Amino acid sequence: MSRMLRVEKRLTQTVWQDVFVTLLSLVLALLFGAVFLRALGVSPWEAYSEMFRASMGDFFGVTETIGKATPIMIAGVGVLLAFKMSVWNIGAAGQAFIGALAATTAVRYFFVDNRFVMFWIMLALVVVTAGSWSAIAGYLKARWNVNEIITTLMLNYIALQILYYFVYGPWRDPASLGFPMTAPFPLAARLPFLGETRIHIGLILAVILAIVFWYVFRSTRWGYEIRVMGQSPRTARFAGMNYGKNVVLVMFLSGAIAGIAGMGEIAGLAGRLQPGFTADYGYTAIIVAWLARLNPLAIPLVSFLIGALQVGGETLQIVMRLPLASTLVLQGLVLFFVLGGEFFRFYRIRLVREVSD
Repeated sequence: MSRMLRVEKRLTQTVWQDVFVTLLSLVLALLFGAVFLRALGVSPWEAYSEMFRASMGDFFGVTETIGKATPIMIAGVGVLLAFKMSVWNIGAAGQAFIGALAATTAVRYFFVDNRFVMFWIMLALVVVTAGSWSAIAGYLKARWNVNEIITTLMLNYIALQILYYFVYGPWRDPASLGFPMTAPFPLAARLPFLGETRIHIGLILAVILAIVFWYVFRSTRWGYEIRVMGQSPRTARFAGMNYGKNVVLVMFLSGAIAGIAGMGEIAGLAGRLQPGFTADYGYTAIIVAWLARLNPLAIPLVSFLIGALQVGGETLQIVMRLPLASTLVLQGLVLFFVLGGEFFRFYRIRLVREVSD
């Protein structure tokens, strides 16, 4: 008779199991992070204290964290929409690039010296352009069942090269002394900030989007159909639901929302399009959507925590002179353990006896 480990699927998940697994995952991440920091010759206690103080220790830190979390929040809602239908949109970064390009196009060719009107012009162009860009992958999947993970990833690289072409080429500001960047946006094309902070009104838009899609998935027929198609496309087809049409529509909306995140970064903080503009939050948004367990209302909270990690990591670079890679390792440890903990929410490991013949 021997013993063996057996993985069994849990039939139900309780709230206490969810809370326990999440807390244990965070504790393990902090412990492994402490070992890593000690190996670098840094006091873990001082490092964690500094991260907390910088991101949530005072009003300025909290506003910086919210500012970091805003584009993650918007893009997170976008990818969540596709994930609900089990359509894996990995292209939020590229869609944000296209959104930034569309916003710059609106400023260059459709400028109106009125902040309210200009906002809606930019928003309309971003939604149409970024949504159509994403819908390409949706159409290929609906028409020929082309893998959307591959197409959205490839579209990311194409979008980045298009952005570089315009910034280094025809849109380069002649007054920039040779630096690759467009001319600064006029004040009418800038998103207003909330008070004396660096939080722009994209935050309000992000919260509205989260509430709207929570309601859509909870209380509308279309939201119900999306959930059914996500769980079983074959069942949805037998029930008369148009799977192909909805794939294209969902990808359009998902890309349009991710494009708004790019517009917020350009018209909000940066005030111009430049190569330093990064849409890495497009990939972070994927993690955020899963950590939120595809619940739109949980997206703001998870995004805030990720924003705190980013602000804390940047502070460690400045105060403790840690390299960027080390702070990324700390962030990665938290994400690794929290996502890894998801396994134990749905499965348990038992030691069983195997009786030999």
